[in-house]
Amino acid sequence: MRGFSTIFDMDENIMRQSQNLSKMLRLGESETLEFKESFNRESLETLCAFANTKGGSLLIGIEDNGVIIGTPAHSNLLKDWANQIDQATGLQPSLKQIQRQGKKIVLLKIQESKIKPVLYRGRAYRRVGNTTRQMNVEELTRLVLENGGSTWDEMTEPRAKWNDINPAKIKMFIGLANNVGRRPISSPISAKQLLEKLNLIQKGKLTRASLLLFGKNPQKFYPQSLLKVGRFKSETMIVDNQEMEDTLFDQVESTLNYLRGHLQTKFEMTGKPQRKVVWEYPLEALREAVINAVCHRDYSDKGHTQIRIYDDRLLIWNPGVLPDGLSVKILKKEHRSIPRNSLIAKVLFYAGLIEQWGSGVTKMLEATKTAGLPEPLLEEEEGFRVTFLTTPQATPQATPQATPQADGNSFSEIEEQLLKFCKKPRTRKEIVKNTGLSLDYVRKELLPRLIRSGELVYTLPHSPRSPKQQYIRKPE
Repeated sequence: MRGFSTIFDMDENIMRQSQNLSKMLRLGESETLEFKESFNRESLETLCAFANTKGGSLLIGIEDNGVIIGTPAHSNLLKDWANQIDQATGLQPSLKQIQRQGKKIVLLKIQESKIKPVLYRGRAYRRVGNTTRQMNVEELTRLVLENGGSTWDEMTEPRAKWNDINPAKIKMFIGLANNVGRRPISSPISAKQLLEKLNLIQKGKLTRASLLLFGKNPQKFYPQSLLKVGRFKSETMIVDNQEMEDTLFDQVESTLNYLRGHLQTKFEMTGKPQRKVVWEYPLEALREAVINAVCHRDYSDKGHTQIRIYDDRLLIWNPGVLPDGLSVKILKKEHRSIPRNSLIAKVLFYAGLIEQWGSGVTKMLEATKTAGLPEPLLEEEEGFRVTFLTTPQATPQATPQATPQADGNSFSEIEEQLLKFCKKPRTRKEIVKNTGLSLDYVRKELLPRLIRSGELVYTLPHSPRSPKQQYIRKPE
């Protein structure tokens, strides 16, 4: 009976592995899954990237499009791979051999490393979507800081002098803090003493946070620390745009004033002497989104925070993906606060601009729901993006009004725009940026429709899921 039990357990294990493999092949490559035809240098880079990001699985013997080709793996070869990985990266992944369609596949699984960065040949890699990318200097610096329990804004700025601080901004903060009552500030206290108490001066040096919050000209030190906001009729037609500079407090105030001046309003009769003003988007939700953007953005990134107002949506894009431990799914539930910039977050909390309990997204969701608007779209792709929608019909998932074409196909205005844009090969990232639509909609709806129509074709037709895939309009 014991022998039968062992055979049964083996069969059950093989069945479970086969089911897991089927699921992986169906889902395709992602941030935590990669296919490789053979074990090579790129495999080591991918394992390094998994360890520096969220961990992941590498399947050897599979093409980019999920087709199984197998690999001539045997026990000695697997030991050789394990030794190569250990010597090149210091990592020790689990290796499993799986049989499928009479072919051997090897599954290498690696956990996120507790000590980062993990290097391969002196370089660090990370996962961005379904691609492996080498980290730049800013990303490496951030990773080292996070590994040591520090944040970018806690670092001191050697170029700064005390004359770069604006005492009037500090006086304004004292008024806000005393009014809110979270950190009453007794007087008399000098500006320098206050910044020291708030850890904004460390070892006699001004921190980056002190300059962003109270500097006379923060962009002199960090040109990327401004916010761009504009009104768009289309991706190429800008009606109005403005750059918000100065301190983070000033950026929040000037941006909200800009939004009030460019959003539509309507009036509702309430039976009271005053009419109720109803904004195109609830101001409370926009306020939370703007404050979250300046507080939690990745200031080591050279990109700017952007706000784009279209006729049917309002988009806020921020450099920097979510911190480890957070995801879009977690953000929508009760969750702990994980500030990317701890000093900035603390000062904004004392000033009453934010809560420390990760409630910003919840407030946005509740405000839009109360206003009868769709839930904002939260997306993590080359940064973090929030898209507010005016009506359910305005969501990018809804296909715009199509116009008939001579060849029998009918294309919407946005589809026509995309086809013109793709007269030369374009990546999916370029298409998302050009259309202003969500990655989810472009990937699941827009591109498949145009490819089915035959008007848009792959540049790599035999590898539709390749990270090097581009799209081009069918030659006439």
